[in-house]
Amino acid sequence: MEICIDSITSAKNAIKGGASRLEACSALSEDGLTPTPGLIRFIKNFTKVPVHAMIRIRSGNFVYTEEEKEAMLYDLQILDSVGADGFVFGALNPDFSVDEDICREVIKAAKSKPVTFHRAFDEVENPLVALEKIISLGFSRVLTSGQKNTAPEGLEMITQLVKVAGDRIVIMPGSGINPDNILQIKDATRAKEFHASAKIRVADYLNSTRDGKKPASFVMITSEEKVKQMINIIK
Repeated sequence: MEICIDSITSAKNAIKGGASRLEACSALSEDGLTPTPGLIRFIKNFTKVPVHAMIRIRSGNFVYTEEEKEAMLYDLQILDSVGADGFVFGALNPDFSVDEDICREVIKAAKSKPVTFHRAFDEVENPLVALEKIISLGFSRVLTSGQKNTAPEGLEMITQLVKVAGDRIVIMPGSGINPDNILQIKDATRAKEFHASAKIRVADYLNSTRDGKKPASFVMITSEEKVKQMINIIK
């Protein structure tokens, strides 16, 4: 059970809930960007749970300029130096095929550490062709919602990918997974790894607004209880 987090509080809650791996990001509201070195270092000092760092310099599409590619390779080196156990990356060409050149550079820069090809996969033109390229490049897993907005919607494609991949690469369903649907996804796809944020909305701070009636701000954080529930269900 991989839990994606973008804060220290969420990291602690995910670990207490029993997460077997963390995907560390910043800005999950933007579907996850590169985290700070400080976040990775704190988590590594706090736990032995593996932490994989997102390598994504900006929100938006996954077609990157040469300058963006250089910057992301530099970010990877820094996050590697502060203890990241693996990385999460994906890049596409303008024709929605896998950008093999930068992917090859990322795999090389990661050395022996595992790299997940993230949900850029859900935008590729031909998912089965892309899967073979991703396997040949040396990625460890693919995070996918089956080319739909959420994993429950993409069950048919995820199931096909799991079958085609066999034991060559891990197919990890993600997006929209929660305690209410994770068993259905597990049974339908036969996937063995799962990805979720397990988020809940909580008051960001307790100061009231001027009318004195409601919290001034809210934030989304990982729920320890939701993580526990999902782990208990898939076991």
